[in-house]
Amino acid sequence: MPKAKGKTRRHKYSYNLNRKRLFRSARRRAAPRIACSHIRHAWDPHKSVAQNLAEMGLAEDPNKAVPIPKKLLGMEVESDGQQPGKKIVRKPYVVNEMELEASLPEKKSNTLSRDLIDYVRYMIQNHGENYKEMARDEKNYYQDTPKQIKRKINVYKNFYPEEYKNFVASLKPEKMEVQ
Repeated sequence: MPKAKGKTRRHKYSYNLNRKRLFRSARRRAAPRIACSHIRHAWDPHKSVAQNLAEMGLAEDPNKAVPIPKKLLGMEVESDGQQPGKKIVRKPYVVNEMELEASLPEKKSNTLSRDLIDYVRYMIQNHGENYKEMARDEKNYYQDTPKQIKRKINVYKNFYPEEYKNFVASLKPEKMEVQ
């Protein structure tokens, strides 16, 4: 098989290019990717990561921030009661905002698809609690077994309990009118 064009050419190494310096400067310029908006706004790009985190009252290394006591390791060490150098926190609002945000209750973002809701409502409306009949229904496109359909209905009940109660209550007068 023939070689691709240009592959026979000898590649020359540039001895005059300082690759270490290029790599180091590119790495220094890249700012750290910060996910938390509170930290991002308080970040000073002219300081190191350790300096920025120390100013905010955050730990750079969690193992150093909360060390394992020597007693747990099996060694007894006497301490003179003095704590190692206390650091001054210049930006305490960052930690306060993060604690406030963490204390807020988490909102439920779980929802079911509109198709699944329509499918469950159709099955309940036409078949009630008869899951075997639901499995034989022509709208059962995915050929769910009676247990699978029951599981889907239970998921709907758990996600929307009020809506389910209202839906079942609205079905009862219709059934009485039919008889």
